[in-house]
Amino acid sequence: MTNAEVYLVYIFLLIISAIILAIFKTRTTSSLPPSPPRIPIIGHLHLLAPIPHQALHRLSTRYGPLVHIFLGSHPCLVVSSPEMAKVFLKTHEAYWSDRPQTEATDYLTYGSQDFSFAPYGPYWKFVKKLCMSELLGGKTLDLLLPVRRYEIESLVKVMLEKSRSGKAVDIGDELMRLTNNIISRMIMRGRSSENEDEAARVKSLIKEVAEITGKFNVSDYIWFCKNLDLQGIKKRLVDIRKRFDKMMERIIEEHIDARLKRQENGNGGEVKKHLLDILLDISEDESLEIKLSRENIKAFILDLYVAGTDTSAVTIEWALAELINHPEIMDKAVQEIDNVVGKNRLLEESDIVNLPYLQAIVKETLRLHPAGPLTVRERSEDCTIEDYHIPAKTRVFINIWAIGRDTNHWENALEFKPERFLMSSEDMNHGKSQVDFRGQHFHLLPFGSGRRGCPGSSLAMQVVQTTLGVLIQCFEWKVGGAGENGEHTVSMEEGLGLTLPRAHPLVCFPVTRLDPFPSI
Repeated sequence: MTNAEVYLVYIFLLIISAIILAIFKTRTTSSLPPSPPRIPIIGHLHLLAPIPHQALHRLSTRYGPLVHIFLGSHPCLVVSSPEMAKVFLKTHEAYWSDRPQTEATDYLTYGSQDFSFAPYGPYWKFVKKLCMSELLGGKTLDLLLPVRRYEIESLVKVMLEKSRSGKAVDIGDELMRLTNNIISRMIMRGRSSENEDEAARVKSLIKEVAEITGKFNVSDYIWFCKNLDLQGIKKRLVDIRKRFDKMMERIIEEHIDARLKRQENGNGGEVKKHLLDILLDISEDESLEIKLSRENIKAFILDLYVAGTDTSAVTIEWALAELINHPEIMDKAVQEIDNVVGKNRLLEESDIVNLPYLQAIVKETLRLHPAGPLTVRERSEDCTIEDYHIPAKTRVFINIWAIGRDTNHWENALEFKPERFLMSSEDMNHGKSQVDFRGQHFHLLPFGSGRRGCPGSSLAMQVVQTTLGVLIQCFEWKVGGAGENGEHTVSMEEGLGLTLPRAHPLVCFPVTRLDPFPSI
């Protein structure tokens, strides 16, 4: 036989084997949740286009709140209701505390040595404790308040300059710059935008990491492609990590040198510590039960950059787009800010507690446009849930996006209505509590829930609420051309990506509404 004939026979046998395997699995999965028909080898991968969380939502409307699918050779569950989310994230949370590893996340995080994708165990518990007590705790966030304040004021100056010159602004681009600078200054001492070349490198790296970790990789799902790089993803991963590693090694060495100089000068304890300083202190502490390695530090910083930059920027962009499309809601928000803050100073973080309508706008934005539309868990052993037998290594996708639009829990679920989050005096008299977005109410889960919920939710809310408040306090936002009446609406179409990006950039003309403008 020729090589071509051998190859054809191999392919034929492979297809036949896959069909037989599919038939066998179909006969043995009667105890599993409902499932649509699947195709041999690829399973249900073809059903995820064009946008996975939307496609999975359509499946749930037909097959129910718990659906069983195969992504290639991987068995998966899709959860699309608050009730089922509670089952997995609270009732049986102890069994679903791991996150599945992909080639991209494992490689970029130095073998899952970060916080987000580390296996549930002693190391993860150790880092979680550090996050809550040292790195992202209230005390550290309070110390870094001037950093956030300075960067928001810098954003306002940029918008003011654009307003005076009549130029349009790509809101998403400017917000990415803002959040990137905040994270950079919290991690280290410098702003990434102070050096335009480095700013471009950091921004490019973050964008590439977010893109490639959210990209479908055949090697992760089709078993006989596991060791192949058919899409060139492995090659890209090597390049991305090499560039990130080079940047972080330089930054860490600079911090170590600066620490040694301060110690030599006898003022090591007088300098305000940033997150990298804290991490280096922890790595040098011999008394701790687990020692942080250089790879642990770099992986954790990558987590902070990716999770803290893109997600907050995207949320603010969605919120502003909704307000532009709902001028009556914008007017209410502006009126509240004028009444509480006035027009002679900029809104500050300490004002947020007195701005319930602004808080409600952010909650409503997170309901309709969660920055993480899907959260994924995995179980290492067989289990039984809701009378269904779930085999080991099954992945569960919690569809946060679908849960936020569940018509059984949200009246007029597709309508942008912040009032749904406001408490009336009658509600309070009857002992009702506000809907919490930190994982206690399972019909609103923008930051996940339970052990693997997002530890940076407090930081995210501080940045999102304050930045949005300042933008609508200081400017009116016109679309469609300079000088127009602003009655045009903006597209709310979603794009492809890990963090729910907009399909079309939000480009606006800022018009100053405060005269005189507060000094900044």
